[in-house]
Amino acid sequence: MSKLAFLFPGQGSQFVGMGQDLYDTFQEVKELFDEAESILQFPLKKICFEGPEEELKQTRYTQPAIFVHSIAVDLLLKKQGVTPSATAGHSLGEYSALVSAGALSFEDGLRLVKIRAELMQQSGEVHPGTMAAIIGLEPEAVSQACQEASDVGIVQPANFNCPGQIVISGEKSAVHRAMEIAKSKGARLVKELVVSGAFHSPLMANALNGLVKALKEAPIKEANIPVYSNVKAQPVQEPDKIRSLLEKQLLAPVLWENIIRNMITDGIDTFYEVGPGNVLTGLLRRIDRSHLCTPVGTKANLEDLSNE
Repeated sequence: MSKLAFLFPGQGSQFVGMGQDLYDTFQEVKELFDEAESILQFPLKKICFEGPEEELKQTRYTQPAIFVHSIAVDLLLKKQGVTPSATAGHSLGEYSALVSAGALSFEDGLRLVKIRAELMQQSGEVHPGTMAAIIGLEPEAVSQACQEASDVGIVQPANFNCPGQIVISGEKSAVHRAMEIAKSKGARLVKELVVSGAFHSPLMANALNGLVKALKEAPIKEANIPVYSNVKAQPVQEPDKIRSLLEKQLLAPVLWENIIRNMITDGIDTFYEVGPGNVLTGLLRRIDRSHLCTPVGTKANLEDLSNE
């Protein structure tokens, strides 16, 4: 018996035009986007469908856009009778995963994502930082590079994405120093990322109080299926645990590689990337080539699935 997991993308998977084919085709997606727009109080459809890209790339817009697109696809998959045995999401995607698993309603999930995105954007403006991808080094060597650079400022690993791909985050001077050290340790490639803040680092601390308050007020239910958390890489279903892990997630590294390995150990053998892009599909290929991930984000993707 095959066990399927839905994986939900995070920031960086957005593109201008995202979700428009689904909006134009499916009445329930039209209703979802219309409802989202009335909750968000900004022109989500225009930003998703028409851009400009510079606007879509602003954290306060990017996160709700990816979340709504992901939930639209989740809705359509379930309508086709495709249901997951477990879910996980990369950073922002964890909120989509919790909605898919029934721990959060779409409306409450979107309200939390809106608050989180606004707070993270503000935090990035108050404490400007950056992030960089380090390719071809072991986790210990990357952590060491961050430690050695920390006399310049704050820097730490932010995403353990897949073997040989780790993202670091922190103050610009410290990240740049850690990049040099990583090169000297034999990194194959170091590349600064275009981001609006130092996500998953202490530089996001300004956003924490507001998010903790919003999470306290949000009705979180027992998840119907396991959701693998970013912070622990373990399955969670209890509301209090979910709430506490979402609080920690803001400043803690995303343990994506461990999440996928733990899911496979727990018997998941099929993966769908639910939402825009195919970033997680690429990561899964590098984590375990024997398991396939199918990106499902467009009308064409959905049609391919129903024809299988």
